[in-house]
Amino acid sequence: MATFPPYPTQPSGPTDGPVGGALRHAHWWQRPWVRYGALISLLTLSGLVILALVREQTGTEGFLVGLGLAVLPVPLLVAAFRWLDRVEPGPWRNLLFAFAWGACAAALIAIVANSFATRWIATATADPSSADTLGATVIAPIVEESAKAAAVLLIYLFRRRDFTGIVDGVVIAGVTATGFAFTENILYLGTAFGTDQLTGDSGIASVTAATFFVRIVMSPFAHPLFTVLTGIGFGISALSGERRHVRRVLLPLSGLLLAMSMHAFWNGSSTFGDYGFFAVYAAFMVPAFGLLTWLVIWTRQRELRTVRAELPAYAMAGWLAPAEPHALGSMRARRLAREYARRHLGRPAAREVAQYEAYATSLAFLRHRGRLGRAGADFVVREQELLGELWQRRAVARPALDHAARAVAPAPAPVPPFTAWPPYGRQGYGPTTPYPSYSHVHGHGHSYDPAPGHGHNRPAYDPYPAYNPYRS
Repeated sequence: MATFPPYPTQPSGPTDGPVGGALRHAHWWQRPWVRYGALISLLTLSGLVILALVREQTGTEGFLVGLGLAVLPVPLLVAAFRWLDRVEPGPWRNLLFAFAWGACAAALIAIVANSFATRWIATATADPSSADTLGATVIAPIVEESAKAAAVLLIYLFRRRDFTGIVDGVVIAGVTATGFAFTENILYLGTAFGTDQLTGDSGIASVTAATFFVRIVMSPFAHPLFTVLTGIGFGISALSGERRHVRRVLLPLSGLLLAMSMHAFWNGSSTFGDYGFFAVYAAFMVPAFGLLTWLVIWTRQRELRTVRAELPAYAMAGWLAPAEPHALGSMRARRLAREYARRHLGRPAAREVAQYEAYATSLAFLRHRGRLGRAGADFVVREQELLGELWQRRAVARPALDHAARAVAPAPAPVPPFTAWPPYGRQGYGPTTPYPSYSHVHGHGHSYDPAPGHGHNRPAYDPYPAYNPYRS
């Protein structure tokens, strides 16, 4: 493990290495603005095409009704995945890309590929009903899960620093699937509304109400649940060493196959009889959702333990204050630190504290990977970058984290009042304690220092002394 001085050193001159030369002589298609422009254009074009296709199938009125109903679970799902990502929150641009890819590109690929494959099977077999069943249980899971997995793969390859573990994979996959389900729900709800318009049904007995209950109330988590399996595969792959090429390829593929299998089982539940859907929902989907939820929350708690275990090394080197590892390893302390900064210095200071927490968490994960031999070749460079970011924000963040550490520090255990020992046993020693009694020690002229915070007429012990952010 590389060691550094307690203060970051700034570069003394311009960068003349190959990186700078590569940037100056990069081809036009390698420039960031060209790539971002191409990606935004692709997603915009896909969104316009899928919008036209959905509107063509549902009609304008059906599209508006479907849009209004389909948007209801989106904020809740996105907020849930964002909550899971609070330990090391990824940038919003990744989540926006994932949602846009799922709602636009993946949905367009799915609607075109599914329609083409179903028509081809119906023509080849001359059996439209079998073609629909085969398309729903085989074609759709393969196409849709592959299209959604493409977003996870792109972030895994091109935003590798933001993709460091299982939680990152779960969040990216879940937000992508949320976008995909949003567009699909517009189509299904809009079509159901059009059917009700033709039949004159309304209220609870309508097709729209039934579709809303099944897709929005009962199973808004269905698509995220499938794709999260793919995200877990990519997340475990991200934790593997760079030299384990086979493992890094097989794990995402295994997650994708599991996602396809679960999706196929869910789509095929309607063929299991009148109550097949409800049986699969109660016996399979709900337990699977609970198990994956527990796994992700357990992983999040494990990340907090990693933060508490890895950051003390930087506190000993002078990069962090002594109280910071404990505060950064507690979500409650982090929240209190942000609130403290917002209350005393305003919202910009709260954002600085939030960034400080995120950089410190990334530093802890980087050190953990390096200690396990799984860090990349840029470990030293990345470590210096993160330490520099922390050092720039220390004046605002350290007082806030110090306050939070004081607030969440465990209360000292009470000490029972002193009583005289029973007459049996050695003089001055109790029958069940290895420590000498107070009177015996003082009788020999020694001083007795009880547990911190419980001395006689002593102020409470303060493990976090007042910190001056301007003191070097």
